[in-house]
Amino acid sequence: MRFGAEIEPRRDVRVWGIVTALGVVAGYVAVLLADARHYYTDDTEAQYAPMWVLLGNELRAGRFPGLVPWEWMAGNYSLEEAALFNPPQLLVYLIAPSVDNLAVYATAVKLVFSIIAGLGVYRVCLAYGAAPRWGAVAGIAFPLSGWFLFFDQASWFTSQTGTTWLLHAWASAVLYARGRSGPIPVFVFLWLTLTIQYVFPGVEAALMILAVVAGELIYQRNWAGPGRLAMAAACAGLAGLIANLPLLLSSQVTWRGDARIRNESLLTVPWSESLNASLPSTTPAFEGWWGFVQPLPMVYIAWFLIPALAFIDWRQVWPNARAYSGIALFAGGMLMWTAGPGAIGPLRWPARVLPLVAAGLLVLVCVLLSRHGVFASVRRRGIAAAVLISLLFVRSLSAAPDLWLRHLLAVATVTALGAAVVWTAKTKGTAVACALTILAMFPIAFAQVEAAPTTPMSYNFPAKRSDMAAAFPEFPGLTLQLADRALIAPADRSLDRAYGSLSIGSYAKAVGPRYVNAYTPVGHAAFSALLCMAWDGSTCPDAARRAFDIESSTGARIVDLMKVDRVVLHRAQYPNAGQDSPVPGWKWVPYPGHEQFIAVLERENGPISATNGDIAHTENVTIGAAAVDGVTSHTRVSSSTGGRVVSSRLAWPGHRVTLNGKQIAHTAIAGTFLAVDIPAGTDRADLTLSWMPPGWQIGLSTATAGVAGVGLLHWAHLRPRRRSPNLPATEAAVHDVARPSLQFP
Repeated sequence: MRFGAEIEPRRDVRVWGIVTALGVVAGYVAVLLADARHYYTDDTEAQYAPMWVLLGNELRAGRFPGLVPWEWMAGNYSLEEAALFNPPQLLVYLIAPSVDNLAVYATAVKLVFSIIAGLGVYRVCLAYGAAPRWGAVAGIAFPLSGWFLFFDQASWFTSQTGTTWLLHAWASAVLYARGRSGPIPVFVFLWLTLTIQYVFPGVEAALMILAVVAGELIYQRNWAGPGRLAMAAACAGLAGLIANLPLLLSSQVTWRGDARIRNESLLTVPWSESLNASLPSTTPAFEGWWGFVQPLPMVYIAWFLIPALAFIDWRQVWPNARAYSGIALFAGGMLMWTAGPGAIGPLRWPARVLPLVAAGLLVLVCVLLSRHGVFASVRRRGIAAAVLISLLFVRSLSAAPDLWLRHLLAVATVTALGAAVVWTAKTKGTAVACALTILAMFPIAFAQVEAAPTTPMSYNFPAKRSDMAAAFPEFPGLTLQLADRALIAPADRSLDRAYGSLSIGSYAKAVGPRYVNAYTPVGHAAFSALLCMAWDGSTCPDAARRAFDIESSTGARIVDLMKVDRVVLHRAQYPNAGQDSPVPGWKWVPYPGHEQFIAVLERENGPISATNGDIAHTENVTIGAAAVDGVTSHTRVSSSTGGRVVSSRLAWPGHRVTLNGKQIAHTAIAGTFLAVDIPAGTDRADLTLSWMPPGWQIGLSTATAGVAGVGLLHWAHLRPRRRSPNLPATEAAVHDVARPSLQFP
C-alpha cells in the first residue's frame, strides 16, 4: 500500500490547510500549558515588545521612525531589525500602544506568525506534490521543532518572521518555476523576507532561490522555469535594497562592521547532532550558553522523522530523485552551514539556521512518504526503524550519559507511537495515521517545555505596561542610567523591587520616559566605547567617571554634550552613590520608594534637553531661535570669526547639514557627536540638520526597478493565457510530479 498514491480533490487541500492552522494552535496551547510565559522571554521582553510600543507611538504621531535622536544606544531604527518597510510589522507596531499586557500581545502576535509559518511548510509540501494530509503533518510539526520553538518563537522574533515569509517564498518559487503560479507571490514573499532588516533571512533566502533554481534545472532540464524564477528573485532583491542599504552603508560605525570569516565554536553544531532529530529527550553536545551539553532539545525536529525513513520505498525514489533535488539541495546547504564557520561577518552562531534544516527535512520526508511510502515487508521495515531509533539513543546517550533513563523513556515513546501509527495506517488508512502522528506531537511539546530550564537571558519583566508605569519614578526630560543588569539578584527581578526603579534593556520604551539606554543588536561603536555601554544598556563601573569626564576638544562634559537631564546610578554597582559631593552644577535628588536600588543626580538649574534645539555646545558662535521637528533641526547662527557648533545627536551616516540652504561638511567629535564648522562672516544664517537613511535614493531607484521588473514578468506570465485561454497552466515537463489538483493557483 502506498501513502498518498491517489489524486486528492481540491477540497482536501482546503480541509487539511485548516487542520494545519488548528494544529499549530493546539501545539501553541500545549506549550502555554507548560509555560505561560514561553513566548514572552529574553529578547522579546527586553527588545521587541517595548520597541513595538515606541514605534507604534511614533507612527501614530505621523513620524516615520527611522531615527529617534534622543535614544542614543538604539535609536537608529533603519538598522535595528525594525522592519520599517514591512507592512505586517508596521501593523504590529500600530496596534501595540493600545494593548496594556505585552505578554498577551507578544504571545498573540507570535501565534499568528506561527500559523503562517506552518501553512508555509504545508504549501512547500504541496508544491512538491505531497498529499495534503502529509503536508499538514509537516506544517504542524515545524513550529514545534527544537530551535524554532525554544529560540525563534520564544525570543528572537525577527528570526521567526523572517523564516515565516521565507517558507512561503519557497513554495511560491517552486510553483512559479513549474508554471503553476505567477511571479507576484514570489516577489511579495521575498520582499517580506528581505525587509525584516535581519541579515540571516536575507542570506537564507538567496540560498533557497539558488537551491530551487538548481533543483528545477536538474528536474526540468531547461532554463525556462528556473530562469524566470531567477529574474523574479532578482527583482525582489532590488526592491529589498531600500530596507538593507542603510545597514550596509552604516556598518563601519557599528559593532557589525567586521567582515572577517572566523572559525568560532559557540553554537556551531556538528552534523551528527543535527541529525539526531527524532528523540524528544535529546540534549545535544556543542558549545552554547549552558556549557558543552545543552539542556534544550535544540536539534529536535519531529518524533516520526527518522523512523519514517524505514517506510519509504527507496527503489522508487531514485528514478524520481530529480523532482526532489531542490529540497535536498536546500536542506543539505542549511545542514552544512550549521557546522560552521562560526562567524561570517555579521552572520554568527550557525545554530540559527537549524529551523531551516528542520523545514527542509520535514518537507523532504513528508513528500517522500506521500509519494513513495509503503507498508510492504512491515517486519523488515520495523526492524530498520528500530535500528534507526537505536542510533538516536546511542547519539543522545553519548552526549549526556547521566540522562540514560530519560533517553530510554523517549525511545520507548517513539517506538510505541511509531508502531501505533503503522498499525493505524494499515487498518484505518493514512488519513487517520496522519491525524495520530499530529496528535502525538502535542504531549511531547508539553513535556519538552515543562522540563526545560529557564532561558539564561530571561528578564522576567512584568507584563502590564500600566503596572510598570505606576511603579516607575516620574523622570521628565532625558535620563542616562548607569547600571549593570548582572548585579540584579533573581529575587529583585520584580515590579515591587528593582523593576520599579531601573530600566533594563528597552524597558523604558514600554513605560514612557526618555532613556539613553536601550537594547540594541547593532550598537554605535564609538558611543558604546565612550560610556562602556553594552548591548542591553548595562554599563561598567567606570561609566560614572566617563559620563562626567571632559571631552578634550570642546572642554565640555560628556553629559553636557549629550544634553542629559538626569543620571541614575544603580546602587548595587555604586554602593556609595549619594554620599559624596556631585560635580558642580549637579545635585543628589531623593526619590522615596526607589532609594534602595537607585541614586539620582539631576541638574541644579533644571532640565536642558529641550533648550536650544539640539545644540549642545558652541565655540565662537552665537545662536538664536532654535527648533526641532523629528530628525530635522533649524537654528539661527552667527559668527564673525568662524567657529563650531556641536549637536547633541550621534553622528550616524545619513546626516545632512545646510547653511542657508547650501550643504556644508560635518564632522564627529570623539567619533560620537555631530559637529559643524561655521564659516567667518556668518550672520543669522539658518543652520539645518536633517537625516535620511543612507542610500535611500539608490534604494528608491532599485525598488522602482524591481517593481517594474516584476510587472514585466507578470505581463509575460499572463500573455500566453490571453492568447489561448485553454492553455494548461503547467509545462508538460512537470506534469508527472506537480499534480494540478494539489497546487495553489
